[in-house]
Amino acid sequence: MENTSVKIIAVRNVTHNVRSFTVEKPAGFTYQPGQATELSVLKPGWEKEKRPFTFTSLPNGDHLEFTIKCYTDHDGVTNQLSKAQAGDMLEISDAWGAIEYKGEGVFIAGGAGVTPFIAILRYLHAENKIGNNQLFFSNRTLKDIILKEEFEKMLGINFINIITEENSEAYMHGRIDKTFLHQNITNFNQPFYVCGPDAFTADILNALKESGAHPDSLVFEK
Repeated sequence: MENTSVKIIAVRNVTHNVRSFTVEKPAGFTYQPGQATELSVLKPGWEKEKRPFTFTSLPNGDHLEFTIKCYTDHDGVTNQLSKAQAGDMLEISDAWGAIEYKGEGVFIAGGAGVTPFIAILRYLHAENKIGNNQLFFSNRTLKDIILKEEFEKMLGINFINIITEENSEAYMHGRIDKTFLHQNITNFNQPFYVCGPDAFTADILNALKESGAHPDSLVFEK
C-alpha cells in the first residue's frame, strides 16, 4: 500500500471521548463507504504505529473525515489523537475493508464499531435511498451514543438504541443477543451488517447464523 502524508484541517468533539478529524484528501484518492485505512500520527516515535480507522466522510467530498474514539487511559495512538490539533500531520494508506453496502437490511453496532456504518448511511441518505434500513446501536451509557441526532434524522424510528449500563425510559436496556434479535427482528433473510468489539461481533454473527441468516448475507470485517 502507498502511504501518504495529510494535514489535519479541523478537529471537533463528538462525544466525551470521540473526536472528528477533518483531513486533507490526496489528489485522486478513492474509497468506498465502509472502508478504512491504516493511519499513524507523524510525530517522533509514532510514525510507524499504524492503526485501522474508517472513513466517515462521503467519497465525493473535498476532504476526508475520521470519527475516532480516543482512549486516554494508556499512551496509544488514540491517546495521541486526543491531543492532535489542526495543522498536525497524519499518514494514511490506500483504502481497504470488507464492509460494503449489499442492500437494505439491519445494521448492528457496538460502540465505536458504528464508524463503518456512518459513511454508508450518510451516502444512502444523500441519495434518498435510506429505505427501511435499521440501525441497532449498543452503548454502555447515554453519553456514549455517537452522532445521535444525525442518526435520528437519517433513520427516524429505525434508529434503535440499546444501553447496557444505565436505565433510561427512552431506550432499551440490556444486551443484543439471540433473544433480543428474535424479539426485534422478524426477517432473517436479509443483509446484516455487524461491527463492534471482537467478542460482540462474534456473538452476534453466531446468533444470526443460528437464527437462519445465510452466511453470505452477513457483512463484517473479516
